[in-house]
Amino acid sequence: MMPRVARDVVVIGGTGVDTIVRVPELPVPVADSVMAPGIRDWAGHTGYGVAMGCHSLGLSTALLDLVGDDPQGELVRAECARRGVELHHQVNPAGTSRSVNLVDATGRRMSFYDGRSGPDLRLPREFYLPHVAGARHVHVSIMDFARHLFDDLIDLGVPTSTDLHDWDGDNPYHWEFARRADVVTLSIVKITDRYREVMGRILAEGRAQVVIGTAGADGCHVLARGQDVVRHVPAATPARPVVDSNGAGDAFVAGFLYGRLAGWPLERCVRAGTVAGAHACGAEGTHADVIDGPTLLGALDN
Repeated sequence: MMPRVARDVVVIGGTGVDTIVRVPELPVPVADSVMAPGIRDWAGHTGYGVAMGCHSLGLSTALLDLVGDDPQGELVRAECARRGVELHHQVNPAGTSRSVNLVDATGRRMSFYDGRSGPDLRLPREFYLPHVAGARHVHVSIMDFARHLFDDLIDLGVPTSTDLHDWDGDNPYHWEFARRADVVTLSIVKITDRYREVMGRILAEGRAQVVIGTAGADGCHVLARGQDVVRHVPAATPARPVVDSNGAGDAFVAGFLYGRLAGWPLERCVRAGTVAGAHACGAEGTHADVIDGPTLLGALDN
């Protein structure tokens, strides 16, 4: 096996291209055509966002994924190179993951996702082991191939995190990630008033030390191992107008991991996540303007 490569954070999976379409309102009115000026492709998706966020905060970061040999894959590779984030990839024969995201005037979005991931896709162990074995933390995106890394990650003793996004609390696919990661985040948009039950079950049935349910402008809900009460943490006040919520959840994860790797108390880690998430909402596009360390620390300390 190749020598281990020491990094703060390694992100597994979750790169692709977002086509952002600005629309007057959501849901979009039924019409033969709708004027949507400024349609643009952005390198993005969840793993890319977490990696960009961690890198901008000063953490040494690498991103491992399956990427297509296509124009979308070239955009991802070019943006990682331009922004200085290490991308190590294998070729995905199905092509690069894509999504079309409709964004209204308030920054709300509706996403149509094409993951290009089948049950037979895998990252070779000889490819990923040198990277994850030397990492302080590994974030596992909810791609099907990524779940097969958990056995090795647990054997290595590497702390992990995952983001279940807008999970319904029941889909068994997500439960494997929920039960096997040390830090679990999810959006409560679909589980609504069941979030306490679902968060408690994740702790009871898995290895997580903390579960965080994000609620957009309403902040987030936090439940840590050994605690009986889900605590509410208000959202950070955006420093600029909200124009696009794409990437806010990924920015939250990056902010939280920054604090966790610095050894901060849980409450400060969560606040760092809310500040990073709010910052992301102030820029158009996906992960186009992610918060840096001095800006995050300044917001936390004021």
